[in-house]
Amino acid sequence: MRRVALARTPGPPAGHGGGDELVALLDPAADPGPPGTPGLPVTGAAPRRRVRRLNLPHAATGVLLRDGRGRVLVHRRTTTKDVHPGLLDCLAGGVVGAGEDAGAAAARELAEELGVRGAPLRPLLRTWYRDEHTWYLACVYEVVHDVAVHGELVLQPAEVACAGWVEPDALAALLRDPAGGVVPDSRALLLGAPALLAPWA
Repeated sequence: MRRVALARTPGPPAGHGGGDELVALLDPAADPGPPGTPGLPVTGAAPRRRVRRLNLPHAATGVLLRDGRGRVLVHRRTTTKDVHPGLLDCLAGGVVGAGEDAGAAAARELAEELGVRGAPLRPLLRTWYRDEHTWYLACVYEVVHDVAVHGELVLQPAEVACAGWVEPDALAALLRDPAGGVVPDSRALLLGAPALLAPWA
């Protein structure tokens, strides 16, 4: 995995990332619709810490970032993350805030975590994920990073410890390995949709 140099960025914007951040609560019985469906089945909102403590159903975004060769960016989460600290992840993202659109949330998280702004989002997946730690409607997108257009990646040091580009087949092998150290939600989501990691022609 080729490393990307760690760089400092400003902290997240006000209202995002803290325990008092208001998170949109969803109806898990509602039909989520296909990828790219506008809107979310919102039932209310709750502070992030309450969502975590009670494992309430909410929405979260994930962005599969590729480079021009089709490689996928894999990063290591910092040890201060509130869920799955220190593990590897191949999706950049986070919870959808109250009153926030999933696409806007994905763009915000991509800018905060990796410094990528203005890149088109392609919807890939929209499905529910649940385990003992988290329960959310996953809104997954793909973005192709062009350094000439979007600039170098700038990693958010509070959330991303390090990162590197990985070939899709190597990532698929890592995801299939239960001891690979990848966060369980991203692992389950991508193993459930293997076509998303198909190498580019």
